[in-house]
Amino acid sequence: MGTGTLKIDLDAVVANWRALDAMTASHVETTAVVKADAYGLGAARVAKALAKAGARKFFVAVAEEGAAVRQALGPGPEVCVFSGHMRGDTDMIHDLQLTPMVNSLEQLTRQIEALPGHAFGVQLDSGMGRLGMSPDEWAAVRHIALSQNPMLIMSHLACSDEPDHAMNALQLTRFKEMTDGIETPRSLAATGGTLLGSDYHFDLVRPGIGLYGGFPYQDAQNVVTLTLPVVQIREVAVGETVGYSNSWTADRPSKIATVSAGYADGLLRKLSDRALLWCGSDSCKLAGRVSMDLLTVDVTDLHETPRSLDILCEHQNADQLAEIAETIGYEILTSLGARYTKRYVEGHQ
Repeated sequence: MGTGTLKIDLDAVVANWRALDAMTASHVETTAVVKADAYGLGAARVAKALAKAGARKFFVAVAEEGAAVRQALGPGPEVCVFSGHMRGDTDMIHDLQLTPMVNSLEQLTRQIEALPGHAFGVQLDSGMGRLGMSPDEWAAVRHIALSQNPMLIMSHLACSDEPDHAMNALQLTRFKEMTDGIETPRSLAATGGTLLGSDYHFDLVRPGIGLYGGFPYQDAQNVVTLTLPVVQIREVAVGETVGYSNSWTADRPSKIATVSAGYADGLLRKLSDRALLWCGSDSCKLAGRVSMDLLTVDVTDLHETPRSLDILCEHQNADQLAEIAETIGYEILTSLGARYTKRYVEGHQ
């Protein structure tokens, strides 16, 4: 096989969801965020596994993602759309029974006029400065919105991955000021907010990255293994160079494995000369630049000739690889390319 294999442990996804659910009180509903194709891991399979485990609400970024999740799940589970009711989405929202989180007076008006009686939620801006109605806008339309019986009032924390950040408490205060006294269910917490504790849980939590084994959920089970096939191994003499721009020069007689993957597959060029790959419990270093389709890896010190190497595994998760690339685990996961063969592990718990 000439392409890498992306193994996704659905049992681990479910275990992470259940562990996060156990952190909340019995009246708090734990939902699942499956936007960006479940952070690159396949929304259809992930959503089905979580629905089987008991999740009844799923969040996506845009209506088109909601359509794919609805097709996978069928009728029943609620599919909520963070971007709200965009122009041109009305038929899709109606026909597929999607639930938009309206973000502005314009969207609220569109929702009420185009789909009276259809389920919707409201997103408020409590300090993120990204999506949602500002406090002033909410104050002006609150009575209109509540008269339409929204299913949820939500906001999003900007700094929940930093538990001691002052913005967390400030947003909590603002959200309560904007919503205290209403009977509509409320939600403020994604993964980070869930970990902050019960003050942030309200009626519904929305974990995303924590389901997939990512920071800030430090106790999450590993979900992803990415195994890359070795195309060939060559002997390199002292002074010979490898890769574009001759950026790596052998300072000893070396063995270089050429591996099938590159930046077209989501392995960022920032990893050049820095990333580690693994053969079982032994690590080896990327030698030279990441190119479009290939990596070159120094396997001189390995005790065996590898047929494949892992770049995501139990020894190096997406956050650890992201640190090498000076980015975040979210970008690593969502950048994984379409050329990988996805293999799902399920039913072994």
